[in-house]
Amino acid sequence: MILAIYSFIWYNYSENRSCEVIKLKRKTAKEILAESFREVAENKNVDKITIQDIVDNCGYSPATFYRNFHDKYDLIAWDYTRVVAKIMGRIGDNYTWKQTLIDGANWFCTEKEHLINLFRHTSGHDSFIMYMTKINCDALKKHILLSDRKKELTETEELLTRVYCLGTVNLTCEWLLGMHKASPDEIADIYEKSVPTPLRKYLS
Repeated sequence: MILAIYSFIWYNYSENRSCEVIKLKRKTAKEILAESFREVAENKNVDKITIQDIVDNCGYSPATFYRNFHDKYDLIAWDYTRVVAKIMGRIGDNYTWKQTLIDGANWFCTEKEHLINLFRHTSGHDSFIMYMTKINCDALKKHILLSDRKKELTETEELLTRVYCLGTVNLTCEWLLGMHKASPDEIADIYEKSVPTPLRKYLS
């Protein structure tokens, strides 16, 4: 299915029948290319997908792709980074770390087939597991720094953050591949209980 950009206006009528005009956000080229990649990946292994496949599916040119991404792995990393940022960005007074973990586990479950494709058909320096670990680590470190107004993590906190992310990413991979029988809530509970003690004060 060819993706296209549509600019339109949604009219939302209030109870007094006045017309309130709301402009919907227009998708960026990056977002459209990422959606196109996901569509192609529904029927093709990630390692077999070419840039031409991605742009043909959305009506763009290879030049447009390379203006936005270095390669398909750059696209994959960008797409996952924005998901993590969106989930982590909800943390606040009424939104706990546990709820963030539950939302993350539910997203993993919803995107299971796509993620399995990424796990099974990427490797080496372009391994999605490697990208996922780095992106999760960066997001977690950013949250800790902001929550405690720190300029940098201690060496111990850096190492514990990496160990935690390595462990939860590998557990997520095994879970989605069917090696562990658990619900998203149960997996989120394991994520929460495995937070290293020195980091718990930042993740409540």
